[in-house]
Amino acid sequence: KVLSGGERRLLEISRALVMEPEILLVDEPSIGLEPRFIDMVFEILDDLQNNEGKTIIMVEQNAKKGLEFADIGYVLVAGETAIAGAGDELLENPEVGRLFLGG
Repeated sequence: KVLSGGERRLLEISRALVMEPEILLVDEPSIGLEPRFIDMVFEILDDLQNNEGKTIIMVEQNAKKGLEFADIGYVLVAGETAIAGAGDELLENPEVGRLFLGG
C-alpha cells in the first residue's frame, strides 16, 4: 500500500523523534494533513516542547496554528523579517493580518 501525503508527513515526524533530538526543525508540519491530524501533530509538538524540554524551530504557512504554538514568531516578507514578537501578540497584531493579505 502507498502512503498518503498526510501519512508520509506523520511518518517523517515519527522518524525524527526516534533520534531523540534536543532541537527539532519542523518544516510545514500541517501541510497535506487532515484537520484532525493537524491538531494531533501540534499536540505532540506541544508535549515535546513543554514536557520534554525540546527546542522546536518551525516554518508554518498556517499562521494561526503556528503563532498559537510559538513562543516567538517571525513574519517574513520577501525573505526579510517584517515583524517579530511573542506568538500570542502577533496573533492580535493587525499589521500581521495586513502583511498576509498583501497590503
